[in-house]
Amino acid sequence: MKKQIAALIGSIIFLAGNAWASSGHWTYSGHEGPENWGKLSADYEMCGKGKNQSPINITGATAAELQPISFSYKSSGLDVVNNGHTIKESYDAGSSIEIDGHTYNLLQVHWHTPSENVIDGKSFPMEGHFVHGDAEGNLAVIGVMYTTGSKNEAISAIWENMPAKASATKKDANISVNAMDMLPANKGYYRFNGSLTTPPCSEGVRWMVMKDPVEVSTEQVELFHSKFHGDTNRPVQALNARPVLK
Repeated sequence: MKKQIAALIGSIIFLAGNAWASSGHWTYSGHEGPENWGKLSADYEMCGKGKNQSPINITGATAAELQPISFSYKSSGLDVVNNGHTIKESYDAGSSIEIDGHTYNLLQVHWHTPSENVIDGKSFPMEGHFVHGDAEGNLAVIGVMYTTGSKNEAISAIWENMPAKASATKKDANISVNAMDMLPANKGYYRFNGSLTTPPCSEGVRWMVMKDPVEVSTEQVELFHSKFHGDTNRPVQALNARPVLK
């Protein structure tokens, strides 16, 4: 049990979207941008040499009998941080998914503008990543694409409380956030093996990207984007020999 707990703690430390994930400073542009991540620190070498990196262009997916994702999401209190790279909502314990008989606990949700993954070459204004971990430290990420349209009420509480400054947090147990409301009605998905999309770019991450997007207002996208003064997405990586299933 101690070994399992240690592994889970380790996975949380290295979760995508954490500014403190490893030892080297990195950014989304300039000398410390994505094309140089693998050179910034020995901890980041997979960013440069990995063969199963994320994000990808989801195209030419192979039809398969994918098992439905069983969602068991409960409401969580507001726990939002601006870590300098994204806005991240840390989720209360007790929510999980089950896929192929395996359970992953929901740990956090964070966002990127524009989307990191693209579908048939199409980029989206924003993408949400629902990050899960199991007792052995294995990670599973559900990606949700956003198109501009109506205001997204499911993320309103987070957007109204997102800190403007890096390292700033906002916690309020009386403000409720429900990840279930952030998902599309159709739970069909694409599946592939990949990595974290931020340093250290660790591989072995199970990716499931929802086929259908959800709506978000232009104002909500612009508010998020304004917190970081630029795009917060890693460019698409080579698919190599990986299959993409649908």
